[in-house]
Amino acid sequence: MQAVALTRGERELRLVEKSRPEPMDGEVLVRTLSVGIDGSDRRIVDGEIGEFPEGEDHLVLGHEAVGVVEEPNGTALERGDFVVPLVRRPTDDADGSSAELDMAEPDTFVERGIFGAHGYMAEFFTSRPEHLVVVPESVADYGFFVEPASLVEKSLEQAFAARSAFEWSPSTALVLGNGNLGLLALARLADRPAFERTYCLGRRDRPDPTIDFVESVGGTYVDSRATSPEAIPETYEPVDFAFEATGYPNHSVEVVRALASNGVATLQGIPGSADAEIDLGEFHAGLVVENKALLGVVNSRASHFEAASEWLAETDTEALDGLITGVFVPGEVEAAFADDESTMKTVVTFE
Repeated sequence: MQAVALTRGERELRLVEKSRPEPMDGEVLVRTLSVGIDGSDRRIVDGEIGEFPEGEDHLVLGHEAVGVVEEPNGTALERGDFVVPLVRRPTDDADGSSAELDMAEPDTFVERGIFGAHGYMAEFFTSRPEHLVVVPESVADYGFFVEPASLVEKSLEQAFAARSAFEWSPSTALVLGNGNLGLLALARLADRPAFERTYCLGRRDRPDPTIDFVESVGGTYVDSRATSPEAIPETYEPVDFAFEATGYPNHSVEVVRALASNGVATLQGIPGSADAEIDLGEFHAGLVVENKALLGVVNSRASHFEAASEWLAETDTEALDGLITGVFVPGEVEAAFADDESTMKTVVTFE
């Protein structure tokens, strides 16, 4: 079968031939339909993050996948079920547990297509049913959005959990970052539950497709070169909820000043090392005096995938189509991974 892999040494991205995997007892064989490409995939190719499976000379990429069950292999799943795989697996996969892997301790899991285990950018893959989420056929064409959308669902869940001690009714939301995750988050926040006003922070000049997308879903584009996160309350208004998707470490501090009283910001980006000068007293006091919360959110579990699938089944597909800037076959992998200011979401299809 064909697979898209990164090789050791020169870290070359290439199309490779691998044997079709055979499911072990308790596993199913899944035929891959399509796999989305995100910033993490490009960072793996660039050598910034990622780890090869132990003893392997390559890493099959891809963690945003949708497929169809080819061989149920005696499990409760049925041939023809459309499924989306979770990303994490426990390091000892014998029990198939997936209930709380998104909150697991470091060194107790691998992430398929990212570190320690092969991903899904191949014609077939195997998985235990506990690590697969069944989605309706109506979602299959956009199933590669389920994994990234699940991060937004988890962020909202965590934000509301942090405010469960009182009635919290957020009406304004800010997304920091106009990459493909940030734009998908903006579409979600503008949709269900409906925030009355949404904003998206970026660093682009008009005309620009990401700005067009922001405005197409009813958001307001904020150019960070003219208006920093700290200046958003004065220029626009304080926001109740903020979703950070840049990995720019300064934003983790600046976003606190963008929040309204009782506001919550979730951080999803993973930055490298960075130095900054900040007023720690003001930062600390802002959190305490105005009851603000700052949460780190990474990975997601089956319930978040299910919530994402529900949203995708109900949302306007025109907005989703507006995010997709290229669909490629495996032999066009270099073009699929190319990235410029016109790129939003690219997809590798195996159909």
